[in-house]
Amino acid sequence: MTYKDVYAAWQSDPEGFWMEAAKAIDWDVFPSKALSAENAPIYEWYVDGMVNGCYNAVDRHVERGRGDQVAIIYDSPITGAKSETTYAELLVKVASLAGALRAKGIEKGDRVIIYMPMVPEALVAMLACARLGAIHSVVFGGFAAHELAVRIDDATPKAIIAGSCGVEPGRIVPYKPLVDGAIAQATHKPDFCIIFQRDQLRADMTPGRDHDWNEVQQGVTPAHCVPVEGNHPAYILYTSGTTGAPKGVVRPTGGHLVALHWTMKNIYGVNPGEVFWAASDVGWVVGHSYITYGPLVHGNTTIVFEGKPVGTPDAGTFWRVIQEHNVRSFFTAPTAFRAIKRDDPKGELIKDYDISCLRALYLAGERADPDTILWAQRVMKVPVIDHWWQTESGYPMVANPLGIEQLPVKIGSPSVALPGYDIHVLDEAGHELPPNTLGAIAIKLPLPPGTLPTLWNAEARYRKSYLTTFPGYYETGDAGMIDEDGYLYIMARTDDVINVAGHRLSTGAMEEVLAGHEDVAECAVIGVGDELKGQLPLGFLCLNKGCNRPHDEIVREVVKLVRDQIGPVAAFKLAVVVDRLPKTRSGKILRATMVKIADNQDFKMPATIDDPAILDEIRLALQPLGYARVQS
Repeated sequence: MTYKDVYAAWQSDPEGFWMEAAKAIDWDVFPSKALSAENAPIYEWYVDGMVNGCYNAVDRHVERGRGDQVAIIYDSPITGAKSETTYAELLVKVASLAGALRAKGIEKGDRVIIYMPMVPEALVAMLACARLGAIHSVVFGGFAAHELAVRIDDATPKAIIAGSCGVEPGRIVPYKPLVDGAIAQATHKPDFCIIFQRDQLRADMTPGRDHDWNEVQQGVTPAHCVPVEGNHPAYILYTSGTTGAPKGVVRPTGGHLVALHWTMKNIYGVNPGEVFWAASDVGWVVGHSYITYGPLVHGNTTIVFEGKPVGTPDAGTFWRVIQEHNVRSFFTAPTAFRAIKRDDPKGELIKDYDISCLRALYLAGERADPDTILWAQRVMKVPVIDHWWQTESGYPMVANPLGIEQLPVKIGSPSVALPGYDIHVLDEAGHELPPNTLGAIAIKLPLPPGTLPTLWNAEARYRKSYLTTFPGYYETGDAGMIDEDGYLYIMARTDDVINVAGHRLSTGAMEEVLAGHEDVAECAVIGVGDELKGQLPLGFLCLNKGCNRPHDEIVREVVKLVRDQIGPVAAFKLAVVVDRLPKTRSGKILRATMVKIADNQDFKMPATIDDPAILDEIRLALQPLGYARVQS
């Protein structure tokens, strides 16, 4: 079948399409219907089905004779550790930890916060919760105590499972003091903590509350899988909110299993038994969907990688992992490739490795600029597939579906809408815009299975954040356009569309031009206040390693490029060279914070920032241009 056939099959019978897809999952009770619309615009899927996420990810593969297949490859260039865990071994580990949790009172519906580094035990903890029908909430390891406390108070967990430390290049990050500080700050107190002690730094334990990972499992009876309703939350994952308070995205169990299983073959093109690698972290949605649940539910081998794209030990580490572990399909963020490209602009290091096992590279998490895609294509010699999705969706909304057919690639577009997603571009009044016109990207309701049905304990906020602006649609918060062939272009977050003298312009389009300059490794464009034009674009440029040309010369060249390619209407005249850009730990550039620095506005230090010191560097770089003069 072609992509058009598959998409048309969904359009003609959405519920039939998703009931058929549900047959790939093992249910204790198969659902009698797909969609429940009684509480529209709050929709739910597979409500009367009974299912268990851990059974689908682990037990069923063992029962069907595939227990000897490797489930998890652990590769940590930072510590030098490597290991393999088969599905049979994973079953023993998960059932044992679930038994320990159950013995300490964890039951279906209880919340458990997981605060772990990138080690296989993080996956074991997630699956152990799923085994009991407990709702896990993974918090990115290294989040500050205050942010962890906020999540403790919102999720009210009965337990916290944490690692003693995280290991970064050149430093060890103690996790346990952060957990202790968070519990001290939080109004809600968990009943107990389980601590996985790492040799790099062993944590001090609080008697009566803290339990050692190994000791707590001694003598317990392994736990069986507890069936849960199809709409029972598998997990809560907190994502940044505009008010500063994080939003707890709820992931329903049944739909999440069905949708992820469907994507592994149809989007990522892998077969059960093959190695799939998502170079992300379990603290982010990519880690939930495509390090843990997606690959394991589909019967793939997944990789837990504790390292960086550069510096562990060099910009060839991704190529080594692909060759060594026979990776078939690889997924990471564009920022990782920009880091590799900056360190190794000519792609020399890949010549030391054979990555012919790899079928495709997938990029998501932020806009993939054309220059990065073209560089990756040239160096890797495989299809480079940009695709678009969100924490809220849980899996891709727009992609080139390689497992169905490889569609023509249009550089700068993540391709076409996938089954389940009826995507529209609307103006501010909610009217459909013609092709190639910039507007707000919205998705007609209902969203497909596995997407968020609500926010944790915050339905009113869910409605206000996503359903109110365009009635009958889910508001994505992204801006872009759809061309005459149905290809979507994501140009910016809605609040990154700037208004220059009445012209609505995409900062993303300008970034594409800047990134095309041969000396620019990475860039960002923001809109800064201007008395005459309302806003003006301002560019930040990070240069390739080894570039020694005068900065003012490069700035003049990129200004001319934008003028030539977008036009004088962009009024692009301001750019500055910086060593690095402020980012979240997941690699997203903190553009909104940069705007506030430039415009001398007060701002709250982003909880997810990788290194707060970068903000001072940005402030100093802006001052010669006449911005950021007042200390906020």
